[in-house]
This record gives sequence, structure tokens and C-alpha cells, in this order.
Amino acid sequence: MDISLQIDLHVHSEGSYDGSEPVDLILEHAADIGLDGVVITDHDAIAESLRAAELAPDYGLVGIPGVEVSTAHGHLLAVGVEEMPPRRAPYDETVEWIREHGGVAIVPHPFQRTRHGVRKKYIPDVDAVESFNAWLFTGYKNRRARRFADASGYPAVAASDAHQLPYVGRAYTEITVDAESRAAVTAADVLGAIREGSTGVQGRRA
Repeated sequence: MDISLQIDLHVHSEGSYDGSEPVDLILEHAADIGLDGVVITDHDAIAESLRAAELAPDYGLVGIPGVEVSTAHGHLLAVGVEEMPPRRAPYDETVEWIREHGGVAIVPHPFQRTRHGVRKKYIPDVDAVESFNAWLFTGYKNRRARRFADASGYPAVAASDAHQLPYVGRAYTEITVDAESRAAVTAADVLGAIREGSTGVQGRRA
């Protein structure tokens, strides 16, 4: 049967150079506000994300690891991988690496150069585009990202890009999976639904 999940795909913990929150607290908060999962995507570090994915079921959440990797052309979310992608490699090569390791490659905050968003000319075939990022100061870049995703036929996702606890879940992706029950949903189910475009965008700017 179809089950709708609410997952924040882009959250930073104390494992990030610019994060401050322990993953245990993030998981507890995510469960308290009704999310079905959060993906810890620290900058070029995956240890805390792996730990969060392992602990997630204790909070009733789907455990999905990830990382925000710095490529030669901007940042890229590697969701569903269990090891660190190569840093500073070309964008397209990093996308292929992520796929070869079972993950999905998602373009975060595209076109926003002040936050290492990739330029349009460097975006290859990807799995999804973050068309709503709660940490953009105006709606213009989000609207541009949404238009790009629609025109290119990429699934659109939303995320909080939270670096502090109160902002976790400020934006999230609605993901529809085919599973026997909510408790039976796996990370593979979620990744497959993203690839298929079974996503919806929800949230507000922080």
C-alpha cells in the first residue's frame, strides 16, 4: 500500500564544522515534531550520519545516512551512501560515484554561489533537485530551482538545511513509498521513491 512519509533530507549536526547539535537530540526532536526521518548531511564528514542512521529506529524513524560533499563545482548531497565520496572531484563523476554506491545524488541550494551551489552548466543527470531550501533568504533562488527541476524533469525535494535544532523540519519532503506498513519502510524504499519522483515539497523559510 502507499504510505506517505515526511523526511528532512538535509540536516547538519555537530559533525559539521558549522553545526552544533548532537544527533541524539536531532532524532528526538524529529520524532517529537512528527517527521518520519532526517538525513544528517554534514559537510565532508559522514561518521555522525552513520551513527544517526543506526540510532533512528530507536526513535521510530527511518535510518538513512548521507553527506554533503564538496565537489570541484559546488556542493552535492549524497543520500543513502555509507562511506565518504571523493572530495573535490568533478560534479558528474561524484554523481556517478554516489549511484555506484547505492545512493541518490541531490543538488542542494542550486545556483546560490555564496553557499557553494552548483551552476546550471555543471549539473549533469542527477536524481533530484532541492527546489525548496528553508535557509534561502528570499524566495527567488527556490523558485528558480523549482523551474529548473520542472523543465529538466528532475524530482523536486525540500529540506531545512538546519544547523540548529529549532529549524529541523522547517522544510521537508513528502515521499510516497509502497510498503506493507510504516514500520516496514526501509531506506531502500525511500531512495527508490526519490528516484521515481514520488516526492512532494513542503515547508517555509527559516
